[in-house]
Amino acid sequence: MKLSIITINLNNAEGLRKTIESVISQTFTDLEYIVIDGASTDGSLDIIKQYAGRINYWISEADTGIYNAMNKGIKVAKGEYVLFLNSGDWFVDQDVLCDFSSINCNSDIITGNLIILDDSGTTQLHIAPDQEQLSFNTFTRGSLPHQASFIKRTLFDKYGLYDETYKIVSDKDFFIKALIVNNCSYEHIDRVISCFPLGGVSSDIEFRGLYDRESEMVISKVTFPLVYKAYKNIQNENIQYKELFDKYRDYINLLNGKLSLVVKFILSTKLFIKRTIKFLCSK
Repeated sequence: MKLSIITINLNNAEGLRKTIESVISQTFTDLEYIVIDGASTDGSLDIIKQYAGRINYWISEADTGIYNAMNKGIKVAKGEYVLFLNSGDWFVDQDVLCDFSSINCNSDIITGNLIILDDSGTTQLHIAPDQEQLSFNTFTRGSLPHQASFIKRTLFDKYGLYDETYKIVSDKDFFIKALIVNNCSYEHIDRVISCFPLGGVSSDIEFRGLYDRESEMVISKVTFPLVYKAYKNIQNENIQYKELFDKYRDYINLLNGKLSLVVKFILSTKLFIKRTIKFLCSK
């Protein structure tokens, strides 16, 4: 089987229905669909049962968090690649998986682009880095979108499941271990894969502090403390250099502005004298 699509859900019945319908409407059929529900009480279970004939595996039981639920899905997945499309997310069109299956690529992680929607309905296109752009900085500033990333199932056997001690950055942790530490192969496809509406844990402003703290823990752990310390020093120096450069640029602009006024004054004075002399001579 080529693909395993995994959806996790907790009390998001409306979002779950939209996600399920976007999966089962795909024109590509060589896939299995897995739904992991965290013992929802909002009617989500009724929706799962409604579509049970199109779902290969589902379970509804209490879990300990997002990554515990995602790991449950990985453990039962049989596809060559897995993609996490959690409740509330959806594929951008019906041919996404068909187009993915047709590409001539066997990389460990294949990532497409993502559309992000805010509460006002404004959309933003998030373009994942290509092979040349992917670097350590990709993960210091953000991560790859798991809603648009096809991950070889065997990578979880090699490098372990998602670390459940993290609340919102374990996917970042996994990508760093796979791509930066272990040099797994990566490919970017210039194709929008899915839509992600803001509002989840990782996008909630109240959790931004937690995200930053966990991100620093991840980066510090995988790069070793001394290496990370050196990296932070470089980053701080870059910030200082930028501040100095901005001040220097402002000074130059101000200086040029003053010089421009002086030049304009000299030219206007010269023109005035020339015209005055011409006027006097004409008399």
